[in-house]
Amino acid sequence: MTAEPGYSDAAGWALFLDFDGTLVDIAERPEAVVVQPGLRNTLTDLQQRLGGALAIVTGRTITDVDGLLPDLGLDICGLHGLELRVGSHMSRPAGLAELGPEIAALRTRLAGYPGVVVEDKRVGVAVHWRMAPEAAGEAAAAAAELALRLGPGYRLQDGKAVREIVPAHAGKGGGVRALMAYPPYLGRKPAFVGDDRTDEDGFAAVNALGGLSVKIGQGATAAAHRIASPAAFRDWLAAWMDRPPATSLDRAARENV
Repeated sequence: MTAEPGYSDAAGWALFLDFDGTLVDIAERPEAVVVQPGLRNTLTDLQQRLGGALAIVTGRTITDVDGLLPDLGLDICGLHGLELRVGSHMSRPAGLAELGPEIAALRTRLAGYPGVVVEDKRVGVAVHWRMAPEAAGEAAAAAAELALRLGPGYRLQDGKAVREIVPAHAGKGGGVRALMAYPPYLGRKPAFVGDDRTDEDGFAAVNALGGLSVKIGQGATAAAHRIASPAAFRDWLAAWMDRPPATSLDRAARENV
């Protein structure tokens, strides 16, 4: 790492972190991700340094993240902005239909491809083909056809070996903007770190707010800065916590490119 990350300006920042592909390495199945030793302590310490202004912004549900980071009680924006927990405040849009029968039918259609994973998000669904790249066309088509049947209240979004159906108003950018209205985020400068196409909405939001956007890995992006991998980002976070104040968060990101 070429940067000497510091926290001299930590009080002025609000930090929003994607989960899969950012804090943890992507796994073949969503439930198979591994939370590396030390990450929990890093997040706890970082939350304290930031005066509580740290949130996970993810396509996973809040319940799912809590299961992977138990007892931390972090602020979480789940389901691409649909769920929100800030301290003791919980919110979720009313009237979202659960897609149980549709998800069951999708699983039946794709049952002939054992490497395809249909992830039930209750009000949405993600179809993963990382373990069955030969099924990418069929899996993507099946998701597209279901989205068409569901109508204009839903949309498709593509990621790394995944196609997801989400309510049309879902988006990580909206989640970031919603979080910025709550203390301790209010009045701070936002930073968003993510790795996938689903994170581009978050990058656009913080760029518009004059904040810091950082992409993990390769690929075209609206993010202003880039870090090579989740492992490198975890090291960067730990270094930012463990060393004396040296450089600001935005300068550290620039130097890490």
